Amino acid sequence: MADAASARRRLCDPGAEVSAHWLIDEDGATEALVPEDRRAWHAGAGSWQGREDVNSRSIGIELVNPGDRPFPAPQMAALAALLRGIMARWQLGPEAVIGHSDMAPGRKVDPGPRFDWEGLARAGLALWPDAGGADLPLADCLDAIGYPPADAQTRLAAFRLRACPGAQGPESVEDRRRAAALAALFRAARSAAARGAPARCGH
Repeated sequence: MADAASARRRLCDPGAEVSAHWLIDEDGATEALVPEDRRAWHAGAGSWQGREDVNSRSIGIELVNPGDRPFPAPQMAALAALLRGIMARWQLGPEAVIGHSDMAPGRKVDPGPRFDWEGLARAGLALWPDAGGADLPLADCLDAIGYPPADAQTRLAAFRLRACPGAQGPESVEDRRRAAALAALFRAARSAAARGAPARCGH
């Protein structure tokens, strides 16, 4: 949407059948639209780590951004503060923070290539592959991360939005190495969560 007021009107319009728990304006103003313990219509069709109905098991955050420019520092700072609270309230680790494009490859492209996943990871609020891993089959690594089934090019594009912003062309060794590194982080985080240990980003 063009601005926060337009986004809020749409998110609060029952006829639009779309909503979110939180809305963050470009200046960092943060507004609660749906209680976190209630289901919102923010995710839509898709799945993550083999589980569908993402709406029923997630908290949706919408960021005001037309999609063609970086996310302002006040907005990212507000997002970080909000994520810290959500993760503490619901005992979530950084592996639980994903984008629309992760759970709905091809159908969704937000938050897009200008979103600062690396910065969130440095703050312990997301996962990011600092260095490449082994050159492993891309499809296996994307499965391990949690991407849903889709054709190879669609999944590659979704992964690049998250971990290789700006990359183009056919699948590369760099894609595979970064996917392997990210898959290892997701595996470690899920293993730590299963043991009841605190999940860490490796930073």
